[in-house]
Amino acid sequence: MRILRDYLNKIRPNFEKGGKLHAFKSIYDGMDTFLYVPNATSKSGTNIHDSIDSKRIMSMVVIALIPAMLFGMYNIGYQNYKAADTLDTASFVDLFLFGFFAVLPKIIVSYVVGLGIEFAWAQWKGEEIQEGFLVSGILIPLIVPVNCPLWILAIAVAFAVVFAKEIFGGTGMNIFNVALVARAFLFFSYPTEMSGDTVWVAKDSILGLGNSLPDTFTCATPLGAIGSDSAAGYSLSDMIVGLIPGSIGETSVIAIAIGAVILLWTGIASWKVIAGVFVGGSITAALFGMSGMTPLPWYEHLVLGGFAFGAVFMATDPVTGARTETGKWIFGFIIGVLAIIIRVMNPGYPEGMMLAILFANMFAPLIDYCVVERNISKRMKRLNSKK
Repeated sequence: MRILRDYLNKIRPNFEKGGKLHAFKSIYDGMDTFLYVPNATSKSGTNIHDSIDSKRIMSMVVIALIPAMLFGMYNIGYQNYKAADTLDTASFVDLFLFGFFAVLPKIIVSYVVGLGIEFAWAQWKGEEIQEGFLVSGILIPLIVPVNCPLWILAIAVAFAVVFAKEIFGGTGMNIFNVALVARAFLFFSYPTEMSGDTVWVAKDSILGLGNSLPDTFTCATPLGAIGSDSAAGYSLSDMIVGLIPGSIGETSVIAIAIGAVILLWTGIASWKVIAGVFVGGSITAALFGMSGMTPLPWYEHLVLGGFAFGAVFMATDPVTGARTETGKWIFGFIIGVLAIIIRVMNPGYPEGMMLAILFANMFAPLIDYCVVERNISKRMKRLNSKK
């Protein structure tokens, strides 16, 4: 790494003012600070200087997503071989490699399109490349079905980066979670590619791996089956392990829990938001279960669909969520409640996590405002009582 550091220092003058590559300074600065902690400290006042910056935080979130991504790759192969009734003939490597080659193009398209827009935007405005898409670029492929066409994914990524992030001022200024905006765009613009029972299992053989399934093959997710008045058809252990159809990175509760431990241990995610989501979802699901409006036990709602994934990786977004400590509880609780309400009350949309989080994003500033105003009011009352 010292060789790379020396090389970057050597070419730096070319990007400084007067250098022949000065027009691309934003690209150089972005790569330099991505690879190394910025060596800049404040020169006045009392400050705390830490070795972690927002790029390091984003990198840690990507690391936390790796277990869910790897299991998602394996599950794609598992579902394909299971659909063809050839699981007995396939090894673990066969299943994983099939899923790996199915997911890799989506990750590449997401990063190429998203970072391409980031680079162009930074050059246009003469600013440093922002780091926010480092996380969004991996989140977007993980929350779509395996059969989502690449060209549609590219359009969704471009829409989300431009209209959910850049027009608001870039990283740290966006109101809505960028990855969820991409998914919402896909869901409402191309609903047949995002829902139903034909999009969850890869149907084409890849590089000699996997099985080619007929175009008429269908396989609903457990929530989709229940929404159409059918049995879920999977055991609780399958739901927790993640051997069920669903979006690429959302099926395994165990893999998501590993990511949650990483985020909580490093202090990047708020346990209050995650707890609030699960408390709100548990209470609401239990109430619906007692009323007979849902055939699922309350705990199965928490391990199906994108509930756990959304609670850990989406609701905890520090930019689009509540920032006050009390507000984090309220913010998470609202997401959990709304997710279950949408699932149960809207038969046309068996999954509710995406809309619940986007709705909560919209009200996060109001939640913080009310919490702050309440604290001010309480302090004023204490102050007046002492006079």
